[in-house]
Amino acid sequence: MAIPHILPGEVVDISPLGTRLATEKSFALVKSADLEMMRLVLRAGRSLPAHKVPGEITIQCLEGAMVVAAEGNEHTLRAGQLLFLRGRSLHSVLAIEDSSALVTVAIGR
Repeated sequence: MAIPHILPGEVVDISPLGTRLATEKSFALVKSADLEMMRLVLRAGRSLPAHKVPGEITIQCLEGAMVVAAEGNEHTLRAGQLLFLRGRSLHSVLAIEDSSALVTVAIGR
């Protein structure tokens, strides 16, 4: 069953998954005309290949550690750290530990 998106005014828990991290999958939290938010879950050694999205992006590591390659740099994110990327930035993500992150995309118009 699909997880429903957050409704305006709804509170949702994005705390670290802890022991549930091994069984959870990535899922969308919000999808509107102006904003997308998702919880990205990657096991150690798994990756998202290089890609672009039209809008600006934030990646906030909630647990674990991941490397984000973007704009000729590699950024290691650990729990509590946030990275901002410009829209249309080619980027990839590699989990160096089992990890989850809150990813926000401002939809560029």
